Amino acid sequence: MKKKNINSLIKNFIFVVLIFLLISSVFSLFFQPFEKKEIVSITQLVEDIEQEKVKKITVAGSELSILYQDETKAISRKETETALSQSLINYGVSLEKLKKVEVETKKGGGAWAGLAPFLLLFLPLLFFGFFFWMIFRQAKTGAMQAFNFSKARAKLFGAKGASKEKISFKDVAGLKEAKEELKEIVDFLKNPKKYLSIGARIPRGVLLVGAPGTGKTMLARAVAAESNVPFFSISGSEFIEMFVGVGSSRVRDLFSTAKKAGKSIIFIDELDAIGRVRGSGIGGGHDEREQTLNQILVEMDGFEKESTTLVFAATNRPDVLDPALLRPGRFDRIVVLDLPDINDREEILKIHCRGKPLALNVGLREVAERTPGFSGADLANVVNEAAILAARKNKHQVFQEEFLDSIEKVLLGPERKSHILSVKEKEIAAYHETGHALTSTFSPDAEPIRKISIISRGMAAGYTLKMPKEERKIHTKTQFLSELTTLLGGYCAEKLKFNEITTGAANDLEKASELARKLVKEYGMSALGPISFGKKEEMVFLGKELGEQKNYSEKIAIRIDEEVAKFIKNAEKQATNILIKNRKLLDKIAKVLIKKETIERQEFEELLKPEKKEKTRQKKSINIKIKRV
Repeated sequence: MKKKNINSLIKNFIFVVLIFLLISSVFSLFFQPFEKKEIVSITQLVEDIEQEKVKKITVAGSELSILYQDETKAISRKETETALSQSLINYGVSLEKLKKVEVETKKGGGAWAGLAPFLLLFLPLLFFGFFFWMIFRQAKTGAMQAFNFSKARAKLFGAKGASKEKISFKDVAGLKEAKEELKEIVDFLKNPKKYLSIGARIPRGVLLVGAPGTGKTMLARAVAAESNVPFFSISGSEFIEMFVGVGSSRVRDLFSTAKKAGKSIIFIDELDAIGRVRGSGIGGGHDEREQTLNQILVEMDGFEKESTTLVFAATNRPDVLDPALLRPGRFDRIVVLDLPDINDREEILKIHCRGKPLALNVGLREVAERTPGFSGADLANVVNEAAILAARKNKHQVFQEEFLDSIEKVLLGPERKSHILSVKEKEIAAYHETGHALTSTFSPDAEPIRKISIISRGMAAGYTLKMPKEERKIHTKTQFLSELTTLLGGYCAEKLKFNEITTGAANDLEKASELARKLVKEYGMSALGPISFGKKEEMVFLGKELGEQKNYSEKIAIRIDEEVAKFIKNAEKQATNILIKNRKLLDKIAKVLIKKETIERQEFEELLKPEKKEKTRQKKSINIKIKRV
């Protein structure tokens, strides 16, 4: 029996004990403890009254309760039809003696008195019967759970009695190509005869591939809602248990249930949890994950041509899936979900802003421009954080400043106002961030600066945010070199100003080293030529990268290290030259940053203008001198 069942049994036992204590309390209220009372006759009672031994007589119907002067008690009975006083007088009690006795009259026990013996006899039996019924009921539940152990735990949407929340294609912004692909599936589920009559076979499996948060699950649910068919949703990890064979049994049960429903969609989230390449060498042929995968392959291969049960699956790791899953007849249609572009991001923001009171100054286009690389889930988080910030400030509407603050919160984390920098640390951070901003501004193909701040957020003591001019899918070598120069701008600014190196540049150096190594080993942008070096090895069972297989010699490894160092040294030299040429600007912007702690894009560009005008004037002066000569 599972631990859950044991806990439930203990709770039921405690509940029964509490009921028993409640019944005992009721008995203690209605029934006095049993005590042995003397039974006296009316004649004896008359004699005791005459001798002034009786203190009080309580009359309840024909029952008499007698209390003597010495506090002893006794009981007696009188005639039913005759009053007590009359009966006693008939037996010879004088009125003077009778007046000295206190007489109290109570109503008879009635129906309760008649039921009392019955309750005393049968209530304990009822209690024990209820107790044993609860025990047997719990045992039966545990046995049924043992039989249900192999049942699939899929959530059902789109059927009677299921969740009423429905998502349509209108609720999914962007993803135009993906939605066009899936509209064929919707049409097939609505009109299967149109396709079958012409000999077409609709794909049996649809694999949704995309980064986390791009809307894979939402799109699958939208297909089910548009088709008006049941939607069985389950995660890949829910198939796996510690017992061998349970996953396969759950797969069979899931597909059997879906087939009984007729037109339906089975959705398997995180397919890579069970669909990774077989033969990893861990667990052998009896590995539970492989057995579950084998059963999925068998079930999908067993679909008939006329079958209207479709299988949807989602993953962000298609590279690790078993090839048997991707062959025609199984997941033979792959739909790729890209990260949204600026127009799609604006549409997604509009959807998530429904029902939220927005101020007139809110510009979702600007929010979309400032969130390149954000997924749909990230944008939903931005809108939610903006609403939370507005509520925290006791505002009745969400303003643009809340949206901009929420972007930085999602990117870097919340402000750490309690993390106060010393005067020296503040100066170092200001020069560091100004170094990043200037090297980015004066590097070719670099992105413009959006904001500079030395207010701590998350793990960063300060930050410099850039805003891309346009959406980029392909990056050039020049852009990568400018990125390297920008990463080393903070390091070089500290070295130039303080003639000292701090730990503030540790993260920048790590990113720069990683980028330089990719330029050499992956992108073929070094002097070694268009060759890719190294093959990443991944332990499929554990699901994470463990190392890299060297497919090159030690001589090449030395040259790779030399090329990486060359990229870093050239970037350092370039960053240093930019900062030396703009030393006055470096000091000027750093001082403003120390004072204000944050510089926005417009103010940063205003600070750059005098320098740019001076350079333009110098160029004109040189041209005039040349003409005079």
